[in-house]
Amino acid sequence: MTVFLTGVVLAAGASVRLGEAKQLLPYRGRTLLDATLDLARSCGFDQLLVTVGGAAGGIRDRVDLTGCQVVQNPAFSTGCGSSVRTAARAVDPRADALVLLLGDQPGVRAADVRRVAAAGTPLAVCRYADGLGHPFRFGREVLPELYDLHGDKAVWKLLHSGRHPVTEVTVDGPVPIDVDTRADYERLLAGDA
Repeated sequence: MTVFLTGVVLAAGASVRLGEAKQLLPYRGRTLLDATLDLARSCGFDQLLVTVGGAAGGIRDRVDLTGCQVVQNPAFSTGCGSSVRTAARAVDPRADALVLLLGDQPGVRAADVRRVAAAGTPLAVCRYADGLGHPFRFGREVLPELYDLHGDKAVWKLLHSGRHPVTEVTVDGPVPIDVDTRADYERLLAGDA
C-alpha cells in the first residue's frame, strides 16, 4: 500500500529573540532555511509545504523553494500554532500523514524523519538522548485537530493530551539545535567547525 506523506517546514516566525530573520542566516554557504529545505526534499515527501510570514519577502528572494508549496501565514506573530493551523489547511486530501519540521533546525537527519513518518500510531515524535523533539508525525485522523491550534506550544499540548496513541521513535544523539537566539546560532556554527 502506498502512503502519501506531506512534509511541513515551519519558517514563518518573526525571529523576535534573535533580532533578525533566522531563516536567512548564513549557513554552509547558503541560508539556514535552505539547509532545512534540502533535508526535507531528501525525505521523499509527496507534498512539501513551507510556511512563511515574518520574513516572507526575503525568503522568496533568497531561498531555493524548488519543490515547495509556499503557504503564507498572516497570523505568524501569534505563535507557531498559527503556522501549523495554516499549513494543515493546505495539506493534500490524499495525505495519510503530515510530518512537521522546524525551519531553523537543520541538524535533523533524513533517516530519522523517515522513521518517524513510518510510525503506525496517530502521533509520533523523536526520543533523543536528552528528550523529545521534532520531527513530529500527525496521522490523517489527527489532522482536523491541527485546524484549531493556537500559541507556541500547541503541538506539544496535543502530543501530551492523551487523546491519541503516541510512538516515541528512539534517535541517537541529543535534540538537534533549534536556532532561537544568537547563542544557539553560534553553537550550530561551532558544531560545523
